[in-house]
Amino acid sequence: MDAVTVRLPVAADLPAVAEVAWRSTRAAFEHILPAAILDRKRPEDFARRFAARLPDLRIAVDAKGTPLGFSLMTGSHLDMLFVDPKAQGRSAGTVLLADAVARGCRTLESFAHNRLARGFYEARGFRLCRSYRRLYEGIEMPFVLYALAGDRG
Repeated sequence: MDAVTVRLPVAADLPAVAEVAWRSTRAAFEHILPAAILDRKRPEDFARRFAARLPDLRIAVDAKGTPLGFSLMTGSHLDMLFVDPKAQGRSAGTVLLADAVARGCRTLESFAHNRLARGFYEARGFRLCRSYRRLYEGIEMPFVLYALAGDRG
């Protein structure tokens, strides 16, 4: 298995990272979000969002430098962590989360119905703080807030 490392992205990485975002979002949320919402999430939109937040973005790459996944943080909150469906099981998610925690991540939010993500975070020391509903893309959806064990969210 190739070693996975985390690094700051450069502008040239954005198209590949945006494709990872697009593929992983569709795979992770196909059973949670309506197709109309998923169809509005395009690689070029992710690329624009990431370009505006380059210092907050980290990418997991293999030994060849191929992006496997990414994380995006605001302060101590993890906004996004996704791994390309083709790269799952290669430790990219674990390495990205460890990097985020080392950089100060203490909270994250997940769709309440995203059981795979919730299990991943719980197995790595995050604890459920509360459940709530909020608007997402114009639809009220159930969410959960997690905090790193020992922190309050």
